[in-house]
Amino acid sequence: MSNQVSRSSRLFITKPLDSLLVEASDSGVHTLKRTLGPVNLVTLGIGAIIGAGIFVLTGQASAQYAGPAIVLSFVLSGIACAFAGLCYAEFASMIPIAGSAYTYSYATLGELIAWIIGWDLILEYLFGASTVAVGWSGYVVSFLRDWGVVIPAQFTNAPFMHDPQTGWYTTGAIINLPAVLIVAFMSSLLVIGIRESANFNNIIVVVKVAVVLLFIAFGVSYINADNWTPFIPPNTGEFGHFGLSGILRGAGVIFFAYIGFDAVSTAAQEAKNPKKDMPIGILGSLVVCTVLYILVAGTLTGIVSYEKLLVPDPIAVGVDEAGEGLFWLRPLIKIGAIAGLSSVILVMLLGQPRIFFSMAKDGLLPQKFSAVHPKFRTPYVTTILTGVVAMTIAGLFPIGILGELVSIGTLLAFVIVCIGVLVLRYTRPDQPRPFKTPWVPVVPILGAIACLAQMLALPWDTWLRLLVWMAAGLIIYFVYGRRHSKLGAARNS
Repeated sequence: MSNQVSRSSRLFITKPLDSLLVEASDSGVHTLKRTLGPVNLVTLGIGAIIGAGIFVLTGQASAQYAGPAIVLSFVLSGIACAFAGLCYAEFASMIPIAGSAYTYSYATLGELIAWIIGWDLILEYLFGASTVAVGWSGYVVSFLRDWGVVIPAQFTNAPFMHDPQTGWYTTGAIINLPAVLIVAFMSSLLVIGIRESANFNNIIVVVKVAVVLLFIAFGVSYINADNWTPFIPPNTGEFGHFGLSGILRGAGVIFFAYIGFDAVSTAAQEAKNPKKDMPIGILGSLVVCTVLYILVAGTLTGIVSYEKLLVPDPIAVGVDEAGEGLFWLRPLIKIGAIAGLSSVILVMLLGQPRIFFSMAKDGLLPQKFSAVHPKFRTPYVTTILTGVVAMTIAGLFPIGILGELVSIGTLLAFVIVCIGVLVLRYTRPDQPRPFKTPWVPVVPILGAIACLAQMLALPWDTWLRLLVWMAAGLIIYFVYGRRHSKLGAARNS
């Protein structure tokens, strides 16, 4: 009986904060290179946040779920993100480790929960990179077509599509080749180095923010208030399709648009002064992007009827609707979208290998996953692995299915981080906290509730895919991770 108790208690063994802080202070050729300052971290967050959400999913969520009230969906998601962001900021300043929510969970809720969240984060980062690559492909194909370059449809579309009513079907396409190529390029850049990747991201962020501001500034004069009527389209009789429930479901779907701020936390071991700069990077990027999202959503649905926005490039459709007056902006919008989506792919592909890296350091994944390139000081094995899998997914599957999976995976991570902050406040009240989440326990509780509510609003099919994914992850944990856990082995010795 005691043996069974000890085995079950091992599932919830927590990693001592002292050992995490020692790990964070390690230096040398086998550790990640610290080169990022606060500006790099803020632009890293903006690079991840402003992308598919604003250039792709805004139109799709408006057309399918919320109509012009997609603005309220962004407000709702932004509030939930603010709560979660404050919790992330506390953890990132306390535990500046590359593992993000996985590491935070290991320190507070135990190994099993940490594994669950680490496995869940694959949905956020790896599937997120694939999702954005599909959106990137749509804009590139549209941009090239404007210049007379037409790529055959069988090389720009997913061979598999999904209809909520009839299920999966084949399209006759072979592969989404542009999506595959952009993932391959970004993965190669990330293997070469974090400083090079961050500098490339900084340039892209300047370009895409400038384009977003141009769209808002010049698009305002082309708003037709009739397109905002009714602001909240009446519900169709089905939950989540317009009406108040549509706003909630829209918030759950476009929540994908906000996931970049937590990607900042995966770069903690490459920040020069993580205890001070991580909260700046997380909260600074979140504030800037929330304001831009709300302004863009309002402008877009004012220029063009939400019914016309179920397309891969809704901002471009908005510019077209404005006519000759904004024709000059059309190529700039597409360049901005392509640049914006490129930086999101970069940051998503940056985040996932570092979570694999942390899990391998703990023994929950094969030791090879923690290998650092001797010259570039990057986690090159996991970066290449992540790139290959992301290329495959981006080349074969549609953006809708991938986007919803990323949203539910991200929301689950945020729920666990909010709970983790609360747990650690009571179990380790005296632990130094360079940044403290305000109004505890109110903020963590509201963050967990807001994220859970958006999860519940997502389609049942998305929940089913999440459960299947989690079941597969648990099998891997019990077959490999639990047996090779360094913390578990130390406890037994």
